[in-house]
Amino acid sequence: MRHKFQLPAENIDRLKSRLLKWCDTSSHSSFLDSNNHTDKYSQYQWLVAIAAHKIIRPSEDCFPELKDELHKTKDWVFGHLNYDLKNSIEKLHTSSPDTIGFFNMLFFVPQIVIYMRQGKIWVESLKHTTAKEFYDDLPDFNVLSKNIKIKLEPKTEEAEYLQKVELLKEQLQYGNIYEINYCIEFSALAPDFSPLAAFAKLNKSAAAPFSAYYKNDQVHLVCTSPERYIQKQGSQIISQPIKGTIRRDKNPETDATLKSALYHNEKERSENVMITDLVRNDLSQTAKRGTVKVDELFGIYTFNTVHQMISTVSSTLDSKYDGVDVLKTTFPMGSMTGAPKIKAMELIDEHENFARNLYAGSVGYINPNGDFDFNVVIRSLFYNASSNQLSARVGSAITIHCDAKKEYEECLLKAENLFAALR
Repeated sequence: MRHKFQLPAENIDRLKSRLLKWCDTSSHSSFLDSNNHTDKYSQYQWLVAIAAHKIIRPSEDCFPELKDELHKTKDWVFGHLNYDLKNSIEKLHTSSPDTIGFFNMLFFVPQIVIYMRQGKIWVESLKHTTAKEFYDDLPDFNVLSKNIKIKLEPKTEEAEYLQKVELLKEQLQYGNIYEINYCIEFSALAPDFSPLAAFAKLNKSAAAPFSAYYKNDQVHLVCTSPERYIQKQGSQIISQPIKGTIRRDKNPETDATLKSALYHNEKERSENVMITDLVRNDLSQTAKRGTVKVDELFGIYTFNTVHQMISTVSSTLDSKYDGVDVLKTTFPMGSMTGAPKIKAMELIDEHENFARNLYAGSVGYINPNGDFDFNVVIRSLFYNASSNQLSARVGSAITIHCDAKKEYEECLLKAENLFAALR
């Protein structure tokens, strides 16, 4: 039985730092931070899960097994969906090596859930009954160790990238695909890397709305994602694909000009509308007839490091389906595949030289009512403490009229904040 109690008002930043430290000392943990980017869809300002009371790790037919476990559990669960789940959903294959090591799907029922909602902080715990008991276990904050300078090396050099884009444009010319999200990897061996210190630094600099520090034993995700994959509130479903990126500028006038340029960029609009249509099609598989709609098209949102073009698609869930059905019929998210989705994923496997694993996948939570919120795992560092492998992956949408050199520059722009955290 969970005991629910409120924590007294205190220094929020200090509390979050102590919770982050607690996450780092637990074998399974999830620290989800909106960084005050609250909107009409937001449920929590931040949400933390510490220590696994139960681990749900489906084996073969992941989504039916997850559905069965959720019906039995009816509790908070936190976890992830690995991009390579596509292989069981669509009978695809990934031949490139995986250096990260997250399971295809893993959720855990946490011992302790802490969240901030409407300015109040609540604890729901299986082991604490009062705020005093909770604070007695909460570790003290200490100064984070700093990472030594780490340089991530490209696994795909620029010349090879340009060549790959030309090959993909041939597929576009043939009409086999209309758009594809092609990604590249930067990596290094980093035996002294501190994921916790990296997250603290990145979360401060990016302050993204779907940031996450997520840990499964020896594998760590340090995520500063600006993108929501999908949310369920009752019967209402929303998805918010991002397609369209431009840099920020310190000069306010220049920054405003860049923002306007993104909104009026025909290439970015074309990419965005194609993926919006794909999301509409995905949501229609579980929606009541006539309820799928585009709430916002080509919305321009400003973050610390970039401006993004975001569209919002919503639907009402048909009563014969549940949330797990929504996840299965929309995953992987269209913004990270391309269109048509299956052919795009086949070409991604053919042309990318790494298994995406949790990159282009999702982390999030499902609450006891079955409602959920999941991000898109981008703008992230991945670390396997067993092998000391550190990795960053970035990508962009390739279309028939794209400039390969500019796409490569967009990849470097997206990676810059990750590189800066390692200097």
